[in-house]
Amino acid sequence: MRRLLSFVFVSGLSFAPGVAAAAEAGWIDMLPGPNVAGWTRIAIPPTKPVSDKQQWSVDSASHTLICTGDQGHEWLRYDARQFDNFLYHVEWRFTPIDTPNPHYNSGVFFRNDKDGVIWHQAQTDSGSGGYIFGQAPVNGESSRINLAKDRKGKFEKPAGEWNLYDVRCEGRHCSLTVNGQLSSEGDFEVLKGYLGLEAEGYLITFREIRVKPLP
Repeated sequence: MRRLLSFVFVSGLSFAPGVAAAAEAGWIDMLPGPNVAGWTRIAIPPTKPVSDKQQWSVDSASHTLICTGDQGHEWLRYDARQFDNFLYHVEWRFTPIDTPNPHYNSGVFFRNDKDGVIWHQAQTDSGSGGYIFGQAPVNGESSRINLAKDRKGKFEKPAGEWNLYDVRCEGRHCSLTVNGQLSSEGDFEVLKGYLGLEAEGYLITFREIRVKPLP
């Protein structure tokens, strides 16, 4: 049986698993530097150029990464290294908009190739519930992967509230935990790749962006 992630309590305060990184060895703080240093913008699909206008910014005071979502579909790639086995923690929140039935959209990428032709994503949309999908080899052939129908529940909070995502990959097996609940899991052929975040038309804020390499 796979062990679900639990919350950590310190001095009366509760922290999600990744947030405990500040007090636990092995975590890497991935927040970009000024001008989003250490990350690269890549258009989706990668054959298109990215916009001349930047849609990502860092608020150092609040330790957050903000994506306005108004400069085209793209992903932001963490350039430090590729990861094979890891725990990737991201907290995110959409800014609510006054539109009937908004389809908030973004994602947390993992085990992508350099340009994002091969990609795996933990979907974020504050509606359909978090699940894993992507475009990656299946039996050696590039295929669309979609685990939406297999998700174990809808654990996301609505726009305006913070959501906690933990993507864990060990060998072929990857899982997504949403707000402490196991939501989606599967086995995949790609065993190593880049981590990233997605811009897809909506204002979203990220915080506590951390990764912990696993043996």
